[in-house]
Parts: sequence; structure tokens; C-alpha cells
Amino acid sequence: MSVVPGAGPARRGWLTDLRRIMVFTGKRLIALVLTVLVGVYLTILIANMGGQVDDLRLIQIRSNVSEQVRADPTFFDLPSEERQDIIERRVQMEVERRSLDQPFFVRSIDYLQGAMLLDLGRAEEMHSDRGARDVYWIIVERLPATLLLFGTANLLVFFVSVWAALWLSRRYGSGTDRAVIALAPSSAAPGWFYGIFLILFFAFVIPVLPAGGMVDIPPPESSWEYGLSVMRHMILPVVAMFLSSIFISIYSWRTFFLIHSSEDYVEMARAKGLPSALIERRYILRPTLSPIITSFALMLIGLWSGAIILEQVFNWPGLGTLLFQAIGHRDTPVIIGSVVIFAYLLALTVFLLDILYAILDPRVRVGIEGDNR
Repeated sequence: MSVVPGAGPARRGWLTDLRRIMVFTGKRLIALVLTVLVGVYLTILIANMGGQVDDLRLIQIRSNVSEQVRADPTFFDLPSEERQDIIERRVQMEVERRSLDQPFFVRSIDYLQGAMLLDLGRAEEMHSDRGARDVYWIIVERLPATLLLFGTANLLVFFVSVWAALWLSRRYGSGTDRAVIALAPSSAAPGWFYGIFLILFFAFVIPVLPAGGMVDIPPPESSWEYGLSVMRHMILPVVAMFLSSIFISIYSWRTFFLIHSSEDYVEMARAKGLPSALIERRYILRPTLSPIITSFALMLIGLWSGAIILEQVFNWPGLGTLLFQAIGHRDTPVIIGSVVIFAYLLALTVFLLDILYAILDPRVRVGIEGDNR
């Protein structure tokens, strides 16, 4: 039987690389899980104000139970002492059901366990007219609206800014280049600031677009008309976010591409007479693919970081509006739930970026101890 030369060392090398990848992956997962645990627990402490929100909830429970007992005709003929005993028993049952009779540290650990498992409890304060609802479904119900609005705006900003910055890097010092540099400080104003003026002009002075909301009222019955209605309502908020980010994004990417355009290997490619499109694709975009993907991924994850005020301005029914209502009602489960969803998405993005770095950048190697070298 013939033996292929080098088959044994090649197999051992492949197994060694696989072991290194598995060790690196495991350590990164553990580090990310610990980071998420710490972040979520700090959020629980802050959102609950060290237990003060639970104290306020105790007062609210007693008030609600007292109103229910006093409004129930069944207890009208009972002496006041018996009604008070019924109130105390019901309050105690509700306190035990919510585990509010335990120390705050024990409750915080229970909150943490539930949050990490996405078992976020029920929100009663914000949905008293519809009854208590699972926080998970409340967030899932609002998430698509935020993803649609902010995802569309950020994708538009990203691709337009990268293309425009690459174009400007070939025209350094031109009139367009100087105009972009001059307009870059305009991005200091947030999207909602531009949104106010856009609403004033296009919804009232020249009423051609809706001032807010996600769809016409009543909603169109046809799915085609419904989609068109949503698109019309998206125009103003998307334009507001685009104006608030586009010029600073173009300026930053243009500077980034200018730095890489002055590398020796790019000058060598120009000296060889290679086409500009080939130089940009092979010698500028390809080496900078890792930071471009990083910026793109983190931009998508942080897309609702400014959602609270902008969604309020445009009356958009997304996570920003939900979080604003939750803060106003001191609805701790909803606040924690929003942070948990964000933390999971951020951790998953960082984990995937680590893998993409090793694939895209040959300079990145996975060491046996889990370090990049």
C-alpha cells in the first residue's frame, strides 16, 4: 500500500489549526457572555434605581388592590376591618407572586437570569387597557418598525458615503471636495433637528408628505397600497437621518481612503499604468475591507441609538417610542428587555467580526492562546 508523502504532517497541521480555532472561539464566546452579563446586570441596577422602583411598585400594588376591593359590590356590606384584611391578603399574594418580599440582591439575580433567557416577564403599567403582556412580544412587535426605518437610512448613508468618499479621494482639493469639508460640521445637528424643519416645510408649508406615523389612518386594505403608504411616511425621517450623517461620513471615509491611496504599493500600481478602477478595487478597497465591514456591522447594530427623540418627532411606532414610554412609566422589564436585545446583537456582531477578520485579512492569525498575532 502506497503512502502519500506529507499526508501525516498535513493532517496533523489541519487538526492543530482546528483546535486553535475551537479554543479561540470558545474563549471569545465566554468573554462575550461575561461582558453581556455585566452590562445587563448594571442595567438592572440602574433601571431599578437600586430597588427604589420596586418600592414604588409596592405602593402601586397596594393602591390598585385597595381600589379593586372598595369598588367590588361583593365587599360593600363587610366591616372595614374585614375589607382591610382582604386587601392585606391580596397585597401579600401579589407581592409574593412578583417576589417583591425577597431582598433586592436576590431579585436582581432573578431579573438577570430571566433577562439572559429572554424571559422578561410581563409589562402591566404600559398596557393596563389591554392587560398585562409579555415584554418579549412587546419588543418583537416594535422591532421591525425600527429596523425598517433606521436600517434603510443607515444603509443609504453607508453606501452613498463610501462611494462618494472614494470618488472624492481621486479629486483631492477640487471644489466638490472643499464643499464636503465645509458641510461636514452640519452633521453636529441630530436627525430630529432636521426632522422638525422637514415636517414644517413638507407637511405644512407645502403639504406633500405626511407629518408622522407609519401608515395612513385607516390603513389601506391592499398590500400594495399599504407598502406605498409606509414608503411615503418613511421619506421625511429617512431624509432627516441622511442629512444629519452623510457629510461627516463622506469626510471621514474620504480621509481614510486618501491615507491608503498614498501607500507605496498604490503608487507602484499607478506607475505601472493600471486602470484607476482596478487600483481602487484591488489596492484600496481590498486592504481596507476589514474596517469597512466593521463600520458597516457596528452601524447596523447601533441603528436605534438615536431612535428615542426621532421616533417621537415623527410619531414612529418603533423601539424608540416604546423605550420613551417605558422610561416615563418606570417600566423596568421593558427597559431591561431593550438593553438585552441590543447586548445580544452587539455580542453576536463582535463574534462574527472576529471570524471575518481571520477570513478577510491574511495578517490575522488565531493563536493557540486565543490571541491574534
